[in-house]
Amino acid sequence: MKRVLDKVDEKILEELTRNARLAHNDIAMKVNLSRNAVRLRIERLERDGYIRGYTIIKGMPSAEAGPINALIFVYRKDRMRDADVVRSVIAMPEVISCNVMSGDLDIVLTVEAMSSDRIHRVWSEISALPGVLNTVTSFVLSCTK
Repeated sequence: MKRVLDKVDEKILEELTRNARLAHNDIAMKVNLSRNAVRLRIERLERDGYIRGYTIIKGMPSAEAGPINALIFVYRKDRMRDADVVRSVIAMPEVISCNVMSGDLDIVLTVEAMSSDRIHRVWSEISALPGVLNTVTSFVLSCTK
Protein backbone atom coordinates (compact mmCIF):
# COMPACT_ATOMS: atom_id res chain seq x y z
CA MET A 1 0.00 0.00 0.00
CA LYS A 2 1.39 3.38 -1.03
CA ARG A 3 1.77 5.89 1.74
CA VAL A 4 0.51 9.45 1.46
CA LEU A 5 3.11 11.98 0.37
CA ASP A 6 4.01 14.80 2.71
CA LYS A 7 4.98 18.30 1.57
CA VAL A 8 8.69 17.43 1.52
CA ASP A 9 8.05 14.42 -0.75
CA GLU A 10 5.96 16.61 -3.06
CA LYS A 11 8.72 19.23 -3.15
CA ILE A 12 11.32 16.56 -3.99
CA LEU A 13 9.13 15.26 -6.81
CA GLU A 14 8.59 18.80 -8.05
CA GLU A 15 12.33 19.50 -8.11
CA LEU A 16 13.05 16.22 -9.91
CA THR A 17 10.28 16.98 -12.42
CA ARG A 18 11.99 20.27 -13.20
CA ASN A 19 15.41 18.65 -13.45
CA ALA A 20 15.79 14.87 -13.05
CA ARG A 21 19.59 15.28 -12.94
CA LEU A 22 19.52 17.48 -9.84
CA ALA A 23 22.04 16.29 -7.25
CA HIS A 24 20.80 15.04 -3.90
CA ASN A 25 22.75 17.84 -2.21
CA ASP A 26 20.97 20.51 -4.33
CA ILE A 27 17.58 19.02 -3.48
CA ALA A 28 18.58 18.80 0.20
CA MET A 29 19.25 22.54 0.31
CA LYS A 30 15.83 23.29 -1.22
CA VAL A 31 13.87 21.07 1.19
CA ASN A 32 15.99 21.65 4.33
CA LEU A 33 17.05 18.03 4.81
CA SER A 34 20.40 16.28 4.76
CA ARG A 35 21.68 14.79 1.50
CA ASN A 36 21.32 11.29 2.96
CA ALA A 37 17.71 11.94 4.05
CA VAL A 38 16.88 13.09 0.51
CA ARG A 39 18.55 10.00 -0.96
CA LEU A 40 16.50 7.74 1.33
CA ARG A 41 13.27 9.56 0.44
CA ILE A 42 14.00 9.26 -3.30
CA GLU A 43 14.69 5.53 -2.90
CA ARG A 44 11.36 5.14 -1.07
CA LEU A 45 9.54 7.19 -3.73
CA GLU A 46 11.03 4.89 -6.38
CA ARG A 47 10.14 1.75 -4.38
CA ASP A 48 6.57 2.99 -3.79
CA GLY A 49 6.11 3.75 -7.50
CA TYR A 50 5.91 7.53 -7.31
CA ILE A 51 9.09 7.65 -9.40
CA ARG A 52 8.94 5.00 -12.10
CA GLY A 53 11.88 6.00 -14.20
CA TYR A 54 13.94 8.74 -15.67
CA THR A 55 13.66 9.47 -19.36
CA ILE A 56 15.00 11.54 -22.21
CA ILE A 57 12.64 13.46 -24.47
CA LYS A 58 14.20 13.90 -27.89
CA GLY A 59 13.64 16.90 -30.10
CA MET A 60 12.79 20.50 -29.45
CA PRO A 61 10.61 21.16 -26.42
CA SER A 62 7.11 22.19 -27.37
CA ALA A 63 5.42 25.29 -26.03
CA GLU A 64 2.93 23.02 -24.24
CA ALA A 65 5.72 21.39 -22.21
CA GLY A 66 6.58 24.66 -20.46
CA PRO A 67 5.33 25.95 -17.16
CA ILE A 68 1.76 27.11 -16.60
CA ASN A 69 1.16 30.55 -15.11
CA ALA A 70 -1.83 31.70 -13.13
CA LEU A 71 -2.82 34.83 -11.26
CA ILE A 72 -4.33 34.33 -7.83
CA PHE A 73 -6.17 37.31 -6.38
CA VAL A 74 -6.17 37.03 -2.59
CA TYR A 75 -8.54 38.91 -0.32
CA ARG A 76 -7.47 39.03 3.35
CA LYS A 77 -9.80 39.21 6.32
CA ASP A 78 -7.93 42.23 7.68
CA ARG A 79 -5.92 43.74 4.86
CA MET A 80 -4.37 46.47 7.01
CA ARG A 81 -2.98 44.24 9.77
CA ASP A 82 -2.55 40.73 8.39
CA ALA A 83 1.05 40.45 7.15
CA ASP A 84 1.10 36.70 7.93
CA VAL A 85 -0.66 35.95 4.63
CA VAL A 86 2.02 37.81 2.67
CA ARG A 87 4.82 36.04 4.57
CA SER A 88 3.21 32.65 3.94
CA VAL A 89 2.62 33.08 0.21
CA ILE A 90 6.05 34.51 -0.60
CA ALA A 91 7.60 31.43 1.01
CA MET A 92 5.92 29.19 -1.59
CA PRO A 93 8.35 28.34 -4.41
CA GLU A 94 5.64 28.52 -7.08
CA VAL A 95 4.83 32.15 -6.23
CA ILE A 96 7.05 34.18 -8.55
CA SER A 97 5.60 37.58 -7.64
CA CYS A 98 3.46 38.97 -4.85
CA ASN A 99 1.95 42.43 -5.23
CA VAL A 100 0.02 44.10 -2.42
CA MET A 101 -2.50 46.35 -4.15
CA SER A 102 -4.50 49.47 -3.44
CA GLY A 103 -8.16 49.72 -4.39
CA ASP A 104 -10.51 46.73 -4.60
CA LEU A 105 -7.81 44.08 -4.96
CA ASP A 106 -5.72 43.11 -1.97
CA ILE A 107 -2.94 40.81 -3.16
CA VAL A 108 -2.14 39.63 -6.70
CA LEU A 109 0.11 36.59 -6.95
CA THR A 110 1.76 35.27 -10.08
CA VAL A 111 2.12 31.51 -9.75
CA GLU A 112 4.15 29.24 -12.00
CA ALA A 113 4.03 25.43 -11.99
CA MET A 114 4.48 22.53 -14.37
CA SER A 115 0.85 21.38 -14.13
CA SER A 116 -2.59 22.74 -13.40
CA ASP A 117 -2.85 20.16 -10.60
CA ARG A 118 0.12 21.75 -8.86
CA ILE A 119 -1.43 25.21 -9.23
CA HIS A 120 -4.62 23.77 -7.72
CA ARG A 121 -2.64 22.48 -4.72
CA VAL A 122 -0.97 25.88 -4.28
CA TRP A 123 -4.40 27.54 -4.47
CA SER A 124 -5.68 25.08 -1.83
CA GLU A 125 -2.81 25.95 0.51
CA ILE A 126 -3.38 29.68 0.04
CA SER A 127 -7.15 29.40 0.50
CA ALA A 128 -6.63 27.51 3.76
CA LEU A 129 -4.43 30.20 5.32
CA PRO A 130 -6.12 31.64 8.45
CA GLY A 131 -6.07 35.26 7.23
CA VAL A 132 -7.51 34.57 3.77
CA LEU A 133 -11.11 35.61 3.18
CA ASN A 134 -11.46 34.69 -0.51
CA THR A 135 -9.48 34.01 -3.67
CA VAL A 136 -10.03 34.23 -7.42
CA THR A 137 -7.73 32.35 -9.80
CA SER A 138 -7.19 33.01 -13.51
CA PHE A 139 -4.92 30.94 -15.74
CA VAL A 140 -2.72 32.86 -18.16
CA LEU A 141 -3.66 31.88 -21.73
CA SER A 142 -0.96 33.84 -23.50
CA CYS A 143 1.64 36.45 -22.70
CA THR A 144 2.72 39.32 -24.93
CA LYS A 145 5.63 41.55 -24.14
